Amino acid sequence: MINMKEHEQLSILNHSCAHLLAQAVKHLYPQAKFWVGPVITDGFYYDIDLGGVTINEEDFPKIEKEMKKIAKDGKRIVREEISKAEALEMFKDDMYKVDLINNMDENDTVISCYRQGDFVDLCRGPHVESVKVLKHFKLLKASGAYWKGDANNHMLQRIYGVCFDTEEALNQHLYMLEEAKKRDHRKLGKELDLFMFSEYGPGFPFWLPNGMILRNKLENFWYDEHTKEGYQFIKTPIMLNQELWEVSGHWFNYRENMYTSEIDDKLFAVKPMNCPGSLLVYKNSLHSYKDLPLRMGELGQVHRHEASGTLNGLFRVRTFTQDDAHIFMTEDQIESEVIRLIAFIDRIYKIFNLPYSIELSTRPEKKYIGDIEVWNRAEAALEKACHAAGKECKVNPGDGAFYGPKLDFHVTDSLGRVWQCATIQLDMNLPERFDLNYVAQDGSKKRPVMVHRVIYGSVERFIGILIEHFGGVFPLWLAPLQVEIIPVNGEIHTPYCEEIKVMLDDAHISSHVDARNEKLGYRMREAQIKKIPVQIVIGDGEVENRTVTVRRHGSQDKVTMPLNDFLSMLQAEIEEKR
Repeated sequence: MINMKEHEQLSILNHSCAHLLAQAVKHLYPQAKFWVGPVITDGFYYDIDLGGVTINEEDFPKIEKEMKKIAKDGKRIVREEISKAEALEMFKDDMYKVDLINNMDENDTVISCYRQGDFVDLCRGPHVESVKVLKHFKLLKASGAYWKGDANNHMLQRIYGVCFDTEEALNQHLYMLEEAKKRDHRKLGKELDLFMFSEYGPGFPFWLPNGMILRNKLENFWYDEHTKEGYQFIKTPIMLNQELWEVSGHWFNYRENMYTSEIDDKLFAVKPMNCPGSLLVYKNSLHSYKDLPLRMGELGQVHRHEASGTLNGLFRVRTFTQDDAHIFMTEDQIESEVIRLIAFIDRIYKIFNLPYSIELSTRPEKKYIGDIEVWNRAEAALEKACHAAGKECKVNPGDGAFYGPKLDFHVTDSLGRVWQCATIQLDMNLPERFDLNYVAQDGSKKRPVMVHRVIYGSVERFIGILIEHFGGVFPLWLAPLQVEIIPVNGEIHTPYCEEIKVMLDDAHISSHVDARNEKLGYRMREAQIKKIPVQIVIGDGEVENRTVTVRRHGSQDKVTMPLNDFLSMLQAEIEEKR
């Protein structure tokens, strides 16, 4: 799916269409006042105060009809430049525009607005030349949104839409949105019995048996692959004293998102991040340059107090497990270690068929720590490592963390949506704060370089991405239930089915025998609905010849093969993680 914000032509088209929406709403609801209408990744929205009237999706055809009428009229979109005083006079009856004008940069002596027929709005632009090119649009949804995103302010109505330059492109986009709805991980998570939520713990996921099988497979895979890469594993406490969080800086910069409790008259905080625990583990022993790089991995559960309005299935929760690793190294090891990390991440993402791009975020303009010379070396090392690993990286100026530059990995799923998952962050802050050292070759004490990195990002969010990426049809090695065994006649064929199940159990392949007194077609359809990767049907011929008839999910093709060949085929597919 196209990122509208990064596509110049579509960005202009969608921003112009936001103004078209506002004009149509003003015609239909004269009392309407407008806050902002920006372009977003998948289209545009406009925040509107309708003075107590509620717009819902049933009203969209009426609004779209008015939008088409305005577009057909073909008025030119004209840029006007006025002074701040003129702008305040023009919008004196609109508290939202007055607020925007009063909060503009003092250096903005000229304010721009765009006029189309009887409608004018503040805007920096640019816009299309005429409303007549705004033909291929669709309003998508309506929701509530607090003014300025502040829960203490009153609620506005947010209307989302999208606009394309051709009807074909619009229809393709709408088709992909429908596919995304079908793949919604919240819907599939419920249908496949993977996870649930409860009103007793908003934002705290409950993992059901099928979900735990999936989760355990992902975590075991993570441990296996990290063992191959020379990582050591640790587990740090979920609650730690306030003093630690003061040393790390979280208490002063992240306090409002932390859960706290009093123990023995001292304040403790549930960890929102794993890093401080890893630093204490490093400090527990003396280290020599010979020990570095030291790679420490932790699947650590963290808690963060997210606003209730931002919670979104597994994508935004209040507790999650980060697949953290902290690597301690010398400065001259940065390049080789990052090259190794990129190759590692590449190998993992290929297994899940997730292509990706890399973004290098550099030193912020103002809020950063450390010497510029050190930053420059660190940024150069990250960029050089990317190129040495055979990868390109897009530079994202000024978006690094305050403690160091980073590489962010943006994966693209099967619907073309982009997700930020893995990250490699150089940290010049915490080793200093925690007074970390190693003994250099000349016997002097030196400060190690610290790298924070994740690959999944968080186990929960990555599972949500995988559910939607695969549409719930997981690869055989990852599927909670891998084989459905269906006897044609329950009384006659079940003994052979049970024998097959025992053989699969011994090979650690999960299976289930569906010997219910239901029609064969019904049971086969149910196996498809449950998205079980492999179904085998057992009738007289299969029992007599000790064979199985195999059908893959989503296919009508059936193949009959000897039982031992079937087992070998499954084992190879699982071992190779196809």
